[in-house]
Amino acid sequence: MIFPSYEFLLVFLPVVLCFWLSKLPLSLRLAMLTVASYIFYGWHDWRFTGLIAASTLVDYWCGREIGATGEHARRRFFLLASVVTNLAFLGFFKYYDFFAESLHASLSALGVDASLHTLGIVLPIGISFYTFQSMSYTIDIYRSRARPAPDFLHFAAYVSLFPQLVAGPIVRYEAMADQLHELEGRRVSSVEFSHGVWFFVLGLAKKMLIADNVAPLADRLFDGTGVVETGFAWLGSLAYTVQLYFDFSGYSDMAVGLGLMLGFRFPVNFDSPYKSVNISDFWNRWHITLSHFLRDYLFIPLGGSRGTLALTVRNLLITMFLGGLWHGAQWTYVVWGLFHGALLTGHAAFRTLAVTLPRLLAIPLTFFAVHLGWVLFRAPTFERAGEIYRGLFGKSGTEDLFARTLESQTFGNLPAFVDVAGGPELFPFLVLGLLIAFFAPNTHEIRRSLHPAWAVVLALLTMTCVILLGKETPFIYFQF
Repeated sequence: MIFPSYEFLLVFLPVVLCFWLSKLPLSLRLAMLTVASYIFYGWHDWRFTGLIAASTLVDYWCGREIGATGEHARRRFFLLASVVTNLAFLGFFKYYDFFAESLHASLSALGVDASLHTLGIVLPIGISFYTFQSMSYTIDIYRSRARPAPDFLHFAAYVSLFPQLVAGPIVRYEAMADQLHELEGRRVSSVEFSHGVWFFVLGLAKKMLIADNVAPLADRLFDGTGVVETGFAWLGSLAYTVQLYFDFSGYSDMAVGLGLMLGFRFPVNFDSPYKSVNISDFWNRWHITLSHFLRDYLFIPLGGSRGTLALTVRNLLITMFLGGLWHGAQWTYVVWGLFHGALLTGHAAFRTLAVTLPRLLAIPLTFFAVHLGWVLFRAPTFERAGEIYRGLFGKSGTEDLFARTLESQTFGNLPAFVDVAGGPELFPFLVLGLLIAFFAPNTHEIRRSLHPAWAVVLALLTMTCVILLGKETPFIYFQF
């Protein structure tokens, strides 16, 4: 089930809210919320609900055992049991076929006859998110940063909470423990609920009115074949840059909004990342909860930036290599991660010079670097990525339609090269997306009020989105 669907908006959400906002006992409401979350997740494929249940059972048991003993060896044993179990689930379902194919190709290139067969494993939606979230619970208890859940029901509701179950944010238990505890004596206020509606509707509009409308431009470029002209390359790659931004930002806003409707406050996961002044700033704004997870559970344990520059570089590259691999079982993701590792390394070295670029130069440079990285992130193969890069830098070897438009010194030919990528009617959505990304405030920064004018705006946006419902367009981050 996805948020922009009739079954979610007109059936699932109203029913869940009616039960959740009722005066039923908390234990019954938590049980209902957990069951509803499993229904939400199992709507796509019910078989994978067993994975969430298994991860929840293992981590609840391990967390309870870690918290109940002061014996170091015993605590370490249950921590390893939790980490190994979660990584085993993730490794098998997400990476087995990938590594089997890669190893078979490597051995074949060396002339070794190895019969390594793939299993055609179906990737469970959101497995990277809920395994990381569940695993962080036992790690934080081991580090004495969180207390074990008071009972299994609280923990099961935390792990399976449907607003952020399949695409984040990755919410740590320490951030939710007090909120779950306070549920007994508090109700969702009208102001809190209205702010939740605000976030949800804006997120829905970002997804349906911008991301989905520029998607055809990106799809024609990345899913196509052959030589890529410069105009086509820039339009398609910028379209994907905008699509990914508003697809992920829209989901994050909707998750925050649904959380507020239920009385939960989720951490900010998206903070206008295309306004970043350097690549480190970008990773402090893009998918913030994943960045913090990689920092706290990988980069810092490796040594962080406490040692020499060479050790910092090593730690950055390892972290971003694994961060790229986390996004998908494909070598393009790995190279994308290493590309960002190299950018972070360059930034760390540049920072030692104590030189600061002006914002008017720093923001476009950072955006350009991120945009180049998204080509690798989206391209299905290195070959297609190479064709697009050649097009971006005018090396396609063909007469370029974009160049002809500029040489004409008019905008009369503009629809011509736009039409190559999907039609001039989509171009305004691309421009609108870029303007919002660079100049509009983040959703969290917009001052909200209960003025009737805001209600009218939200109602119009909601009606527009509901009218456009029909074609299922899953969020990009569902595949991770």
